[in-house]
Amino acid sequence: MPRLGDSADSLSYESIQYEVEGWVATIAIDRPSALNSLNLRAFQEIADALRAAAWDDSVAVVVLTGTGDRAFCAGADLKEHRELCKRPRDYHKWISEFIAMQTRLVRLGKPTVARLNGLVLGAGTELSLACDLAVAADDVVIKQVGPERGSVSAIGVTQWLPLVVGDRRAREILLLAEDIPAAKAVDWGLVNQVVPRAELDDAVRSLAERLVSQFGESTRQTLTQTGFWKELVWGVTASHAADWLAIHSGSPETLEGMEAFLEKREPRHSDFRIAARDDRWPEFHGGAPILQCQCCGAKHLPAEHLFCGICGTKLDADASAIHGARAAVADAVGEGS
Repeated sequence: MPRLGDSADSLSYESIQYEVEGWVATIAIDRPSALNSLNLRAFQEIADALRAAAWDDSVAVVVLTGTGDRAFCAGADLKEHRELCKRPRDYHKWISEFIAMQTRLVRLGKPTVARLNGLVLGAGTELSLACDLAVAADDVVIKQVGPERGSVSAIGVTQWLPLVVGDRRAREILLLAEDIPAAKAVDWGLVNQVVPRAELDDAVRSLAERLVSQFGESTRQTLTQTGFWKELVWGVTASHAADWLAIHSGSPETLEGMEAFLEKREPRHSDFRIAARDDRWPEFHGGAPILQCQCCGAKHLPAEHLFCGICGTKLDADASAIHGARAAVADAVGEGS
């Protein structure tokens, strides 16, 4: 990890590449086998590289990209994400590192350019929106999958997409979860420029050179002023998003969306809507935890379970409800005495 004053040559990372050349620092997510998806180490290393760039007066512009040509960033690392879904308390710590990285990127004080070299999915769009400008290859596809996969893209997309493309188009992108080809992305203002893939590096270099040719102090204040609404919505929603995403990380919707992706099938959206219509607790695994075993007294058993998981007794839903009510009354009386 870098220290203040470290040169680019002295920095060493596992999940990213960092280099400085001609007033431009380039941070490249270097996880091509995972389509440059983001894990905890990537969050921390990108944040540290941004810190190094902020302190390095030989850096005037930062370019953020991915290695290879398949993906800019395909979202969060699902293997790590799935493990974290077992422990919402740790998920909150993890997502807080993502927020810290995004905050550092937004407040860098130097122009940032997203070089979109491949698939931009989920957290990849959040990274792109955190940058000041974006240039895409003409075969790039941008996609959000939040409601389709049981999540919400609330670490940058729900906050900033309406500011960039307008409210109606933002809702269309988020609610329909459809592919946004590069031509539509530039037409809607999601990116600044689309060029043939062979010209991507030249286009990014040209843009960076024009940014370098401006005064640094004036540029920094311009970024601060134009970032007012971006900062305002971020400041009042990011921590709430972290809490909701952490609590929801082990929910049936989230797990079904993740398992469907890993199993290469469509999520069973209709099952959840039917369960809600029939009042069968789609918010809980196996039903609401309302049953109590009439034999051993075990509490908080899922409503759709037929047998007690502690003693194996066949559950009687009616008896369980009566038993639970009596226990609640007894507890209330005990607290009042």
